Amino acid sequence: MRALYPDFLWRVETNEKVIYLTFDDGPIPEITEIVLEELKKYQAKATFFCIGDNIQKHSKVFQQVVNQGHTVGNHTFNHLKGWNTADDIYINNFVKCKDILCQSNIEYQPPNIEYFRPPYGRIKKSQAVEILKTHEIIMWDVLSGDYDQSISKETILKKSIQYSETGSIVLFHDSIKASKNMMYVLPRFLDYFSEQGFTFKQL
Repeated sequence: MRALYPDFLWRVETNEKVIYLTFDDGPIPEITEIVLEELKKYQAKATFFCIGDNIQKHSKVFQQVVNQGHTVGNHTFNHLKGWNTADDIYINNFVKCKDILCQSNIEYQPPNIEYFRPPYGRIKKSQAVEILKTHEIIMWDVLSGDYDQSISKETILKKSIQYSETGSIVLFHDSIKASKNMMYVLPRFLDYFSEQGFTFKQL
């Protein structure tokens, strides 16, 4: 995938002991708020890739993310899978989320709203060409797997720690489906890397 999409950001080249936490699919009441509380304990910042429909439904939770100084990015309006969606429909869905971010996020100016992450990590090159005109496309080099109910939370934690390193972009989900695993893994992940001298920054 990295070879096919070299223009996407997969990890950050840095010599600092920094990990870039990202969260997909929110904002969701309680779940996103729990994430914010955990991040605050470690003075950690993160990037939240938000679904436009969720921003509309849960605007107060979204505003909490913004008010606490985290970065927000576009994750389409309806969490569309690019490979299965016609280009015009996909781009219109992306623009719909972009417009909501701009309207909802007046005091939090670009470049913070100029990030995009394709749902499922699936996007056609033709779609990416259009989005790259205005946005940086952010992927990841560590997928926690918190959404996978067939994997134990202990295994998710172990693998997330094992594959994370300086400059890693780590993907968690502030979603209902992932919440049980994520709520177990996130505080332990933060604690482990904090003890190793790492900090957590937003993109």
